[in-house]
Amino acid sequence: MNGSAPPVRDLVYDVGLHRGEDSAFYLAKGYRVVAFEANPDLVSVCQGRFLTEIAEGRMTIVEGAISGVSEPTVRFYKHPNSLWGTTNERAAARDLVVLESEAVDVPAVKLADVIRHTGIPSFIKIDIEGSDTLCLEALLEFDSKPDFVSVESSRERSALQAQFSLLEQLGYDRFVVVQQAQIAGREIVTQTLDRRSLSFRFAEDASGLFGSDVGPWVERAAAFRRVALAYGLFGYDSLLCKSKLGRAVRYQAERHLGRPLPGWYDTHAAHSSTVGHR
Repeated sequence: MNGSAPPVRDLVYDVGLHRGEDSAFYLAKGYRVVAFEANPDLVSVCQGRFLTEIAEGRMTIVEGAISGVSEPTVRFYKHPNSLWGTTNERAAARDLVVLESEAVDVPAVKLADVIRHTGIPSFIKIDIEGSDTLCLEALLEFDSKPDFVSVESSRERSALQAQFSLLEQLGYDRFVVVQQAQIAGREIVTQTLDRRSLSFRFAEDASGLFGSDVGPWVERAAAFRRVALAYGLFGYDSLLCKSKLGRAVRYQAERHLGRPLPGWYDTHAAHSSTVGHR
């Protein structure tokens, strides 16, 4: 595939397939989906769930972990909480405080190689605990970029700064920050690619709307402030949560709001030429 060719209008990448919560939405919207999953157990689940879509050629599951090394396999840490599976040793060590992970070797996947084979997607969702940067760096190899990107927002301030800088290096200058804790169970009405009305209810752990369906789009500084302030005030490393009183305050705030604090965020990125100044 030509790296300068425009994004393929009906193609979406789901990097971090999990149980297919997001791919189900993309397929319902009429997109073809290339999905990536490192956990062999979840691959099996989704091969069964999307048996028809795979047979029809509307969905492809790439088995393995996105990697930046040359070896054919990479160490993946399967956590009892399947959302926490990771190739990042630091993240795996952090999650040991809850339950121990199981280390398995899985195929190493080069995202750039898959893009060269299938073309630039119109949208790419990236949520692979601790390795999201590898995906953004892979996009640097191509002249053309996806119209829209979403990536799990980094929780550490310096890492968040680096994430936004990399998105800007890729040419994105408009951003939306989405609070993920508010998505599960939400019912929406949107449109498919061929302009038909679509009603959809988001499952637990879904990422929600994307592309032109999210907004309002803002500049980097405003988007960065929203995430940095939330994690700075209520994150597990915040001053508030380092005292018993502070944790109690956060707990009462969570009960009042009906959602966890700070929750977790996705950063959506686009170019102003695509979304204007909305």
